[in-house]
Amino acid sequence: MRKDIHPTYYTDAQVICSCGNTWTTGSTRKLIRTDVCSNCHPFYTGEQRIVDSEGQVDRFYKKLQVRQQFLDDQEARESARTSLERPVAELELGTRAQESLTKAGIATVGQILERLSDGEAALLAIDGFGRKSLADLKKRLRYFGYELPEAAKEIVV
Repeated sequence: MRKDIHPTYYTDAQVICSCGNTWTTGSTRKLIRTDVCSNCHPFYTGEQRIVDSEGQVDRFYKKLQVRQQFLDDQEARESARTSLERPVAELELGTRAQESLTKAGIATVGQILERLSDGEAALLAIDGFGRKSLADLKKRLRYFGYELPEAAKEIVV
């Protein structure tokens, strides 16, 4: 055996638990501190408690809270995306179609959907708003997640 390569072995090493229990044993460390021992461990005592040595439960709850916050933010973004108060300008239709709707007094998506509930003819009656503008409008409304009324889904020639 080589000399001076082994650690010092203490036959009277003291172990101290967080519950206050102490005992002596043999170890390479003079003093050992532990969080749980046979006097306080739930398996031995039958007591129902959470053994949280490094804040694992707190970290789990923090992750859970961050996830819930993410889901709430995502839901808020989705509801803002399909808001009936969205201005027509945000639909990025085209200059001519947007100006036609503005002249007719339609400024929000809610007003467009209200007109579409009466049928396509209600929008086609607007001066300067034709079939291509209507097709583009429907496409953009679907893109943003709006549900078109039944009357607007029918194609009237």
